[in-house]
Amino acid sequence: MKIENSFEVPAPPERALALLMDVPRIIPCMPGATLDETVDDAHWKATMAVKLGPISLSFITDLAREEVDDSARRAKLSAKGREARGRGNAQATIESSFRPQNGGTRVDIVTDLTLAGAVAQYGRGLVEDVSSQLVTKFADCLKKQLAATPEEAAAAVKAQSGPVGGLRLGFGALLRSLSRVFRRS
Repeated sequence: MKIENSFEVPAPPERALALLMDVPRIIPCMPGATLDETVDDAHWKATMAVKLGPISLSFITDLAREEVDDSARRAKLSAKGREARGRGNAQATIESSFRPQNGGTRVDIVTDLTLAGAVAQYGRGLVEDVSSQLVTKFADCLKKQLAATPEEAAAAVKAQSGPVGGLRLGFGALLRSLSRVFRRS
């Protein structure tokens, strides 16, 4: 499934692209993510914890920087994860583009996500809603990384350290799914 998200950061495109390509620095900005190992300058291992009410998932993930085009202001990362308890796997290609907007940068992200196994049972709407909330929290952390003092940036990263989700995330996704159903009616 393709999932599209975008956000703005208070920095020129070159600076925003440089930050997003500093994978060890931005992994902690993703809620529930932990950098486990830097394999080399283009490959990393990470763990991503997600919790939706009573459902807890932990993905052991291999990340790779596939390509970066500084002149076109585009980047492509790939991620392959397997759920730690064998309940499925996920594979994603994340393409980001950066363009000047409102004195900062608009970052557009297109994620091509494939889920397999038991984790695939969560519907497209729920996955899109959770993805949207994750990107919003990720973008907030990036904004603080770009605009804050080192202490504020460290606090922003620390705030993201717990597993993603909980009842609020699941409830918010459920409400958005229901509102889509009512809009169609």
